Amino acid sequence: MLPIPDYRLPITVFLDMPEPKFRKLHRKLAPIVFVPLALTAITGIIYSIADEWLHVEGEKTNLLLAIHTGALPGLEKVYALLNGLGLIALIVTGLSMTSLFRRRPKREAEGD
Repeated sequence: MLPIPDYRLPITVFLDMPEPKFRKLHRKLAPIVFVPLALTAITGIIYSIADEWLHVEGEKTNLLLAIHTGALPGLEKVYALLNGLGLIALIVTGLSMTSLFRRRPKREAEGD
C-alpha cells in the first residue's frame, strides 16, 4: 500500500520541532526584538496623536516619524525588514508553545 502524503501546511511541519528548542529560541529572541518593536509602536501612536489630534507639525513630528520608520543613519534599509522578521519569528515560536498545533491522539469509537 502506498503511503498517504502529508498535506499539512509548511508551518505546521516546522512547528513539529521539540518545544524546548522553541522555548529557548523565543527566550533569546524576545529581548532583542522587543526594543525595536516597542519603539515602532510607541512612536507610531505618539505621532498619530500629535499629528491628527494636537496638530503639531515640524521638527518634532519629523523626528518621531524618522524613529518610527527607521529612517536613521545606518538603519534605513534593514530596520523594517528586521522588525518584520523578528515579529514573525516571535509569533511562530510563541504559537509553537501553545497547544494549537499539537497532534491529539485519535479516540476510538465507543461501543465497538
